[in-house]
This record gives sequence, structure tokens and C-alpha cells, in this order.
Amino acid sequence: MSDRHPFQGNWVARLYERVRERGYDSLTAFAEARPAVPLHLLAEELGKDDVAGVQVFRGLLAEAERSHRVTRFVRDVLVRELAESLPDGWPAVLDDESRGEIAMALGTWTADTPETHKERVRQARAALRATPPPPGWRPLGPDDGLLLTLLPDEEV
Repeated sequence: MSDRHPFQGNWVARLYERVRERGYDSLTAFAEARPAVPLHLLAEELGKDDVAGVQVFRGLLAEAERSHRVTRFVRDVLVRELAESLPDGWPAVLDDESRGEIAMALGTWTADTPETHKERVRQARAALRATPPPPGWRPLGPDDGLLLTLLPDEEV
């Protein structure tokens, strides 16, 4: 346990040191080994008191940009948002409560999307609303078939 604030010191170095301590050569590899785990829980695993979810997000985005896999990263963020907001999968009944949970997940996803992908995410979000997935649908990773049709791997 540390008395450090997550942004105190060289947090990037600390983040990658923790990833390497766990046997991974990249933050992406660490995250991919934990599909559908929300970013804040990945951060807790790396350092409960001195790593924040936003740091994991920034690191993953930077790696995705370097490897030209931002679209896959954007899908991965949605998977993690849905896992947190809809742990039992897409609701069978769309009542006010479930609509609110869906709106929260999709809104957070949109807010976290890089500007280069915002319009594509808006289109994917509209498609999900117009034609909802089957009840219980819960993507387990960014390569889910439905997600690939909504947001194919075309880098913008």
C-alpha cells in the first residue's frame, strides 16, 4: 500500500513497472488478459492507492495510437463499460431503469472516445438503439461479432 496520490511522481513509469511486475510487456497485453474488466478495476489491480482508471485509459489509448488499433481500443472500452453497467447482459425489458443504465454506459463510452472516432461511435450508438442486441448479449471482448459490424477495424 502506498500513501502516494495516483498522479504524484512519474505515474507513467510506475504504471509500466507494475505491468512488467505482472509479467506483461505492455499495458494492452495486461488488459487483454482481463477482458471485460472495467478500467478502474484494472487500475486497482495495478495499484489500489496509486494507480487510477484514467491512467490505465491514457496508457491503453497511447499504445493503441502507436499500433494503429484505436478502433479496437474504442470497442474494448465499450465492452468494459457494458460489463460494469449491464453485468447480466443486454436487458430483456427496456424499462426506465434499464434505459438509464444503457444510456449511462453509451454516454460514458462516447465521452471517452477520441475525437477521431466520435462520429463512428455516434453511428454505432444509434444502431444499437435502433436495433437492440438480443437479451443477455454481453460482449466478452473487442472482437465480438456484433461490435465488429457496428465499428469495423477501419482506422480513421
